[in-house]
Amino acid sequence: MDDRQLAFTPAWKQRDMIAAGEISPVELTELYLRRIDSLNPKLNAYLTVVGDMAMADAKEAEAAAQRGDSLAPLHGVPISVKDLNATKGIRTTNGSLISKDWVPDEDDIVTERIRRSGAIILGKTNTPEFGHKGSTENRLGEPCRNPWDLTRTPGGSSGGAAAGQVAGLSALSQGSDGGGSIRIPASFCGLYGIKSSQGRVPAIATLPGGWGQLGQNGPITANVKDSAILLQALSGPDDRDPSCIRSQPPDFSAGLGLGVKGLRIGWTPDFGSIAVDHEVRDACEAAAMSFQDLGAHVEAADVHIDIDDAINLMETIFWSDRTANSGHLLPDHADDMTPTFRGPLEKAMDWNVQRLAFALRRLEWHRFRMARIFDKYDLLLSPTMSVPAFTIGQLPEVIGGKKVNNVIWGFNPFNFLINMSRQTAASIPCGFTRNGLPIGLHMIGAFGQESLVLQASAAYEEAHPWAEKHPPVS
Repeated sequence: MDDRQLAFTPAWKQRDMIAAGEISPVELTELYLRRIDSLNPKLNAYLTVVGDMAMADAKEAEAAAQRGDSLAPLHGVPISVKDLNATKGIRTTNGSLISKDWVPDEDDIVTERIRRSGAIILGKTNTPEFGHKGSTENRLGEPCRNPWDLTRTPGGSSGGAAAGQVAGLSALSQGSDGGGSIRIPASFCGLYGIKSSQGRVPAIATLPGGWGQLGQNGPITANVKDSAILLQALSGPDDRDPSCIRSQPPDFSAGLGLGVKGLRIGWTPDFGSIAVDHEVRDACEAAAMSFQDLGAHVEAADVHIDIDDAINLMETIFWSDRTANSGHLLPDHADDMTPTFRGPLEKAMDWNVQRLAFALRRLEWHRFRMARIFDKYDLLLSPTMSVPAFTIGQLPEVIGGKKVNNVIWGFNPFNFLINMSRQTAASIPCGFTRNGLPIGLHMIGAFGQESLVLQASAAYEEAHPWAEKHPPVS
């Protein structure tokens, strides 16, 4: 197996090869560090690389394997960590000039669990300032670029994670998703990414800070099985998060081979009101209907959401929470902020309490209506994104022949609906545009149904494999 083949070998298989003594964690880590050194200048996927630390950890992992120690689920497998997650002894910028030199004294829960899984941290991946938008530009340096086309965005806010993953700069990538930030870059980069049900992966509740009820950490990977294993490692209750799911998670890998026979699946191209690029719509509809060939019953779902109203609701919830997290930074650091972060933050600081109170009421109605969909269906399918990856800095103003009323959210209307509903959803690679840009199919499950989403995703992957397709910059 040559270096390129090894770099794109599934993480689960790498772990098995380490256990069998066929490869070493040192060999793997050296490989990915070489690839980062070669390709990251083109992509800007990593903001910080910790080569010496990674090699020290890899040598410890190699010694443990040679001793015959009991090995953790991801023992010796190299991983990237998003730069919104605190990492002890590793610079954590949050994609912001404000914290560009911050080196945490402690890991957050996600980093703790990554280390406990045995994975080797290679470095921290690029993100927009405090993860506030669906593309990855900040004031720390050049934009992060999509390996399929360097003029285009990889998406965000886990853009660096996805760009690095699809280019073979890590075996696994960790991201987070507060409005689509795992699924947007997964779709734009041709990867698999799953946002779990709200509370499945805990996060430390700290002050100052809002209630963070929209975001979940999770995997962005080249295949479904890798995501199931990493999600398993990240999931489970923690007393430092009073809002997390208190029960232990199921075995997410147990049903990966069960298929979809007999499942009731709904398909909506637009939730009744969303503008969608024609190529995206056609590819996703073909992918949705292909589940019939696998034994599922697929039908058009009568689902209607007023997307402009939903965007207004999301902006209110999202930016109200951001004021609690970051509003205190405005007096001293406004000039350091990205304009797309500072502007909405300043506006939200002036909202009256009625706006948030009304939004919280509407949020409960949204959750009720979304939950009712699963009285009829086991799964709901839609496009992940309204468009393929767009040119960096050029948000689409017209989509599918329709003028977009809100360009900030207009290219990403499908994902944040699920963050607000607290359900689980994944983006599945389902094809390419005529220009060779990836397209993602959005698979939505009821609250707590990550296992079913992973099971159905694996069935689609087996019938329509994608992992052997690599971008030009890889």
